Amino acid sequence: MKFMKLGSKPDSFQSDGKDIRFVASDLAGDIIIRVGNVKFHLHKFHLFAFSKFYLPFLCQLKMQFPLLSKSFRLQKLITTTDNEKTDEICISDIPGGAAAFEICAKFCYGMTVTLNAHNVTAARCAAEYLQMHETVEKGNLIYKIEVFLRTSILRSWKDSIILLQTTRSLLPWSEDLKLTDHCIESVASKASTDAFKVEWSYTDNRKKLPSENCLETHWKGIRKENSVPKDWWVEDLCELEIGFFKKIIMAIKAKGRVSSEVIGEALKAYTYRRLSSLGKEKGGDANKNRSLLETIILLLPSEKGSVSCCFLLKLLRAGSLLDCGETSKRELVKRIGRRLEDASVPGLLIPSTSGENTIYDVDMVLNIVEEFIMQDNSDVQLSTNEELHELNAPALAAGISKVTVAKLVDDYLIEVAKDPNLPLSKFIDLAEILPSDSRPEHDGLYHAIDTYLKEHPGLSKSEKKKLCGLMNCKKLSGDACAHAMQNERLPLRLVVQILYFEQMRASAATTSRAESGNSYGSSRSAITTNTEDECDGVPNAHDGKARKFTKLSEGGKGCEWSSGGNNENRSNGQGKSGSSQVKGVVMPKKMLGKFLSSKGQTGGSSSSSDTSAGSPNSAKQGEPKLTPSRNIRYTVL
Repeated sequence: MKFMKLGSKPDSFQSDGKDIRFVASDLAGDIIIRVGNVKFHLHKFHLFAFSKFYLPFLCQLKMQFPLLSKSFRLQKLITTTDNEKTDEICISDIPGGAAAFEICAKFCYGMTVTLNAHNVTAARCAAEYLQMHETVEKGNLIYKIEVFLRTSILRSWKDSIILLQTTRSLLPWSEDLKLTDHCIESVASKASTDAFKVEWSYTDNRKKLPSENCLETHWKGIRKENSVPKDWWVEDLCELEIGFFKKIIMAIKAKGRVSSEVIGEALKAYTYRRLSSLGKEKGGDANKNRSLLETIILLLPSEKGSVSCCFLLKLLRAGSLLDCGETSKRELVKRIGRRLEDASVPGLLIPSTSGENTIYDVDMVLNIVEEFIMQDNSDVQLSTNEELHELNAPALAAGISKVTVAKLVDDYLIEVAKDPNLPLSKFIDLAEILPSDSRPEHDGLYHAIDTYLKEHPGLSKSEKKKLCGLMNCKKLSGDACAHAMQNERLPLRLVVQILYFEQMRASAATTSRAESGNSYGSSRSAITTNTEDECDGVPNAHDGKARKFTKLSEGGKGCEWSSGGNNENRSNGQGKSGSSQVKGVVMPKKMLGKFLSSKGQTGGSSSSSDTSAGSPNSAKQGEPKLTPSRNIRYTVL
């Protein structure tokens, strides 16, 4: 720490109790200056009988009248005080209090005074209050302090931060004297310095890479520490209160020499330091935390990759808990929408506010997805305006992002569908918001629909129809179809439709194999990329394991989802016809009875009704028709 000593005489200030200070001298003090509760017995001049008329002349005798020769304010106070009645002057509003006044008094007496980053701000403000300018005496206290600040304190990284912290308790004096601005400029300039030019000490408690913990040996045998990290200044700034931190970050941004990623890391470190339970609980001073969070959101760099999507989601969760302003939350929604493909389901599970009946804030996620679609559409429009004769990379990336976001939304729907208070309208709005081409398969959407049906058994027939209308049966995998055909929660018409498309797919596969000469194996293996004992699952929202479609239990009471592990081996399905894949479908008795009763008699006379119930459009001429009694063998348990 830098310091400066003023004066050459030994410190002869003594204390008689806690509230009295005096100068050890043969000459008794003739003036008492009260600063708060402390009385200073000092020397105005030697001859008390001198009239006030001679006071301006006597002030020229610097060695005899130390206080009056250096402080213009004390000159005026003594002149206007009736000394015949009292010799006491009260100074209650001096910045820095008794400690700062004692520094000024010692300087007036020529005693040794040590200034450092901790006390120089108070001394500077007190000297300004006492008007210890150069016009009163050359080489006065204000001039000496300014030189010390300029040549020493503000050139030191840590001293500048300490000095900045001391200015907070001395407002508005410190701001009027530009001390705060000088500190902020000094800190911001040093933080913007190239890392390889940093030669001063700093605090760095971050986890280092193994290569950063070792020492490099140069060719002359000199051992030197590794290079300074780009975010070397972050730890020290985390000790500042939010007002100073905001001003420094804004000054660093204005200089434009620090990358947005480093600024984002600084904001992240500061937020975690000040809000240790970010996004988990309200805790602490809610108003203070709300103000801090809104300031952090305001300081976020505009560049897309400056902060992670995970951090943005935590900010949004905390903002929801602390009831931040709509402007702040809207800004976070906009930023998350630009990075939605990097989000996770746990991050999107934002608790709803106290006025909502649902467990999670689905409307917030809906707004995020809407923002993603808006950003995606603008990116596609921008890329199509450019006439390129080669593959359009932005458009390709946008397509991949849409598929990723669709899977994320499906997994999110699976989780929120477990909420018994979730309205059907919100579920449908979120499922329908994405374009149809963003879901190459509907396994995840089917899982979400099935979960909603399971948790909301009281849905009407029309509501079930509307819900299941979200799903395209043609985009279900073979295992999802097998699961759906055993699912008693689904409407019967939907099950028949799935059976119809399965037989169409099986027939097409059989024809294709016959033409290519492959007359063995299962028809399912010809049109899917899955093996017979494994299937594509939908990623689990929490652990990422593949979801498996399991068969009905032997009791025949509904179907369940399972995650992880391998399904039991199935038969190779080497049937005689193309419908071998659906021969093994296990259908509950109840559903089978409904299905058969809806078809009437078995035979060719029922083929037209089967077709109309099994598909939205009539079967084209030449396509095989669904005849359950002859073409499909059901196993009733």
